[in-house]
Amino acid sequence: MHTKWLFLSGLFLQSFMSFSQIPINPLIPEPVTLKKLKGEFRLKEGIEVVYSVDSLSQTASLLKKEIAVNTHYSVATKKGGQGTFFLIINPTYNPQLGSEGYSLEVLTNSVSISANTTNGLFYGIQTFIQLLPVSTASKQKNAIKKSSISVPCVQIIDYPRFAWRGMMLDVSRHFFTKKEVMKYIEDIARYKFNTFHWHLTDDNGWRIEIKSLPKLTSVGAWRVPRFGAYNTIERKAPLPGEPATDGGFYTQEDIKEVVLFANKLGVQVIPEIDIPGHCMAAIAAYPELCCTKDSSIKVNPGTKFSDWFGGGMFRMNVDNSLNPSDEKVYQFLDKVFTEVAGLFPAAYIHVGGDECYKGYWAKDPGCKALMERLGIRHVEDLQGYFMNRVKDIIQAKGKKVIGWDEVMEGGMSNEATIMLWRGWLEKDIIPKAVKGNYKIIMSPTSTNYFDYFQGDRSVEPPVYANLRLKDAYKFEPVPVGADEKMILGGQSNLWTESVQNFRHAEYMIFPRAWATSEILWSPKGTNQNWEKFVGKVEEHLKRAEASGIKVAKAIYDPVVTFKKEGSELFVEMSSEVPGVEIYYTIDDSMPDDFSPKYTDPVLIPADGVITLRVQAYLHGKPSGHLVAVGSDVLKAKAK
Repeated sequence: MHTKWLFLSGLFLQSFMSFSQIPINPLIPEPVTLKKLKGEFRLKEGIEVVYSVDSLSQTASLLKKEIAVNTHYSVATKKGGQGTFFLIINPTYNPQLGSEGYSLEVLTNSVSISANTTNGLFYGIQTFIQLLPVSTASKQKNAIKKSSISVPCVQIIDYPRFAWRGMMLDVSRHFFTKKEVMKYIEDIARYKFNTFHWHLTDDNGWRIEIKSLPKLTSVGAWRVPRFGAYNTIERKAPLPGEPATDGGFYTQEDIKEVVLFANKLGVQVIPEIDIPGHCMAAIAAYPELCCTKDSSIKVNPGTKFSDWFGGGMFRMNVDNSLNPSDEKVYQFLDKVFTEVAGLFPAAYIHVGGDECYKGYWAKDPGCKALMERLGIRHVEDLQGYFMNRVKDIIQAKGKKVIGWDEVMEGGMSNEATIMLWRGWLEKDIIPKAVKGNYKIIMSPTSTNYFDYFQGDRSVEPPVYANLRLKDAYKFEPVPVGADEKMILGGQSNLWTESVQNFRHAEYMIFPRAWATSEILWSPKGTNQNWEKFVGKVEEHLKRAEASGIKVAKAIYDPVVTFKKEGSELFVEMSSEVPGVEIYYTIDDSMPDDFSPKYTDPVLIPADGVITLRVQAYLHGKPSGHLVAVGSDVLKAKAK
């Protein structure tokens, strides 16, 4: 158990005036009901955490550690009926709370948390930690003044809207250590996420040990080192004899340790073995698995091995798909899923199914013969055959199947759950899912892809798409035309083509993960109050920084957009944060609060070399990054 869970602590529940001058309570996610009582509860030496039944000993120890780390007070635990902190498993099941809800009552002389399950108690503890004062978040020992450690008296009844509340981490494009993976799980558990989707295999690395297929890790887990943007000519293909030294994998003992760690935090771990496409790392180890049987294929170091034409259309220039007509492929997958199923106790295994290029299948004699035997006229339908074979393999291991939404197109059985990611096709996908009676987990690119940059393009690391916090907070897990009963929940994803270290991973998920957390946990419509959420985010950013978490502050950056009117180019400026003032220059000086203040669209002169510089101010001080838009960009916008 990581002992420095501080970044959520120190959030005063009592109303305060944010920069938008709206009284708010900064709990994320927003609880179902909250009643403020008179008075406050003061923490002191000799705190006792008392639990009602023997099975709560571990939960009590967790709360003990939380209080001790945040306050430096001595804490004891015992089984009994009364204490400073009382943890209670409801003797009679409370249907309102369900399996993850809780009741938290803070009085002047005691704190009690009750739930139907230990997971519910865990979430109640997370809420209580958010009530501790700001001083407890500091990593400096002398920052805490014990006389001031108190929390307001409240009554909270809370339970989640959705059962599936997930965050995904791609460890193929960049390998993260076991310790980093556990920290990621720890961070999301704080915000009441209960699912960690572990993207373990792809073209760029196979990260899970399969003992019956040792080459998957001895070969498939390693690639030649390269720098520069993924899928560009900057990254050169492996040279003959060049050592593959970049990468890593998780042993089966590592996997067991991560799963056990996550389970203690109420998080299920869902492994993803991405097939039949995205398999270059597996094919590098076992080239006989693909149609071309090309033994020259290597684990891809991020080179440009595909061409994209828009609208989801693409061509692979390297065979990275498993051969659906080869029975040895299914024997290979049976070995893989036998070992995977034995490592992960969760009910589901994710099988990918996205972006599978069929061009090599169309040319393969074995695939042609299989299509004729099955009466299939279109090569795309071979994926349905393949995925249903895989579904049978996995179900034989006692597991259920999840696949990205493409698997539905090939005719995969509705025994599989669909993870919808292609938001731009939602109007087509949802009616098919409804007609086919599929269960769905919502994860659309438009609100849930956290590899997208989150501020101005001139400031953020270059990625092909933008997703600001305000956009992430617009996520609605029940799309138009769907019945809420068919939606298991949702999740957000961190693909790591452009994420090279764990600090950067933190930067990409926070604060946007807080938006996903609130939407999946809190009552429907909570995310209609953007200004209230912004105020809460401001407090959480402070806590995160105080505890050493790297967060993005793009929410404070000015939003610069362009408008063409005839031959004239105008610039419009705004902010996601209420109360921000924006200043700008176009005369090559650095803007400050004496520069022109933005009030109306600004005309950019047609002649000369112009650089637009924009700085936001909050409470009279610079906030966020300086945004600079060069002459080349302005000229391109003016065309």
